[in-house]
Amino acid sequence: MIKPMSNAMKKVWGYRYVILFIVWILYIINYFDRMAVITFLPFIQKDMNLSPVQVGQIASIFFLAYSVGQVASGFLADKFGPKKVMYVAIVTFTLASFLTGYAETFGQFVALRIALGLGEAHHFPPSAKAVSSWFPYSQRGKALSFFNTSNYVGLALAPIILTSLSATFFNDQWRPVFFTLAIPGLIGILLLWAFFKDTPKEMYEKGRLKIEELDLINADQGAVLQEFPKEKVKSKIFLKDPSFYVICLIMFCQMGILWGFTTWLSTFLVQQHGFNIKEMGFIASLPPIISIVSILMGGWLLDKFNKMKPVALIAYLGCIPTLWIIGSIEKGNTAALITLLLLSGFFVAFNSGCITAVVQKRYPSSVVGSATGLVNGFGQLGAFLTPLVAGYLVTVGTGNNYNFSKVFIYFSLLAGLAAISALFLKEKPIQMKEINQKIEVQNHKI
Repeated sequence: MIKPMSNAMKKVWGYRYVILFIVWILYIINYFDRMAVITFLPFIQKDMNLSPVQVGQIASIFFLAYSVGQVASGFLADKFGPKKVMYVAIVTFTLASFLTGYAETFGQFVALRIALGLGEAHHFPPSAKAVSSWFPYSQRGKALSFFNTSNYVGLALAPIILTSLSATFFNDQWRPVFFTLAIPGLIGILLLWAFFKDTPKEMYEKGRLKIEELDLINADQGAVLQEFPKEKVKSKIFLKDPSFYVICLIMFCQMGILWGFTTWLSTFLVQQHGFNIKEMGFIASLPPIISIVSILMGGWLLDKFNKMKPVALIAYLGCIPTLWIIGSIEKGNTAALITLLLLSGFFVAFNSGCITAVVQKRYPSSVVGSATGLVNGFGQLGAFLTPLVAGYLVTVGTGNNYNFSKVFIYFSLLAGLAAISALFLKEKPIQMKEINQKIEVQNHKI
């Protein structure tokens, strides 16, 4: 049974926020590496004489590798703990980004995108598991939503900083920017080594966590029954839950919309609207800036009402008209373009943190890494397919004029599918029911 926290316990401020800040910073570093290729795609396309289909393939192959790696990373985080898995992730994606600066051919780019995808895939489930382990059940929605703002902080900062580096120090060249990405990678490794532990108990034993905070974290861990042996809580808890597959489908659409939109935004701004590298970097940062506010609002609503469904419906029903219209805005109508980009940033992000938090709230901590890895892995299939499909939907007319209207209609259709899926979602914690069923089965056998 969930134990309510006293007001005094709720006010305990401590090391869990240091852990949250560390995983937040590390994921922003992750996003700088991820966004570098996406930000410079129109210029990479020009330098390497790539077709829109090849651009889509370069963007999408990352997410195929990322999807495969997500599943493995969740199980590895449950087995070895988040810290070890995140070490491997940071070293791998930092090296892959550095080497991208030397890529000369389409094949080399594809190989490095696969390496980057596999490295970054081993970062999110361990991070989410760490947040789940360090925060009490009643605070996970806000904590995970704050953690997920790292996505949008990274999306907002990366285009501005990366294009400014290129324009200011490297004469509008994109290759040297990738070499500089080794610096934040090294900083991330040092932060993980110096300040991070997998569990509050480990940090308490090191003398860096107060007993009051340890009690707070353990006060309402939901239906995570520590008196039951770990082997009793196996993957069938979520694999036999129909809502798990609804969550997977929503995540498929969510990540497809997010990364389809993000992947093609810089090319859309340069090719269809004619912005230069600095203008593109500034405008491309606007949707993620509003997304930071949006994702926090969604997390607050989830914790207040303990339901994701209303948040999801607001998000996806808002996405449908916004995304449908944005691709048909005429060149030169900058005011309408920026308005719709801000609206799209709000609606695309509104449910982003909540869908991660629902997994943490519905399943036991002992399997939450595996569940998160599978859900996010399925979501990355959407992130893989959507940029790829978009590459075939881009229309290149006379005079090499690009039109993205079909691309954004496709994104809005994904939002419609997500809204319908959300109607079938059940959100209450499933742990007690499943554990009791296992006990009944065992008693019956005896």
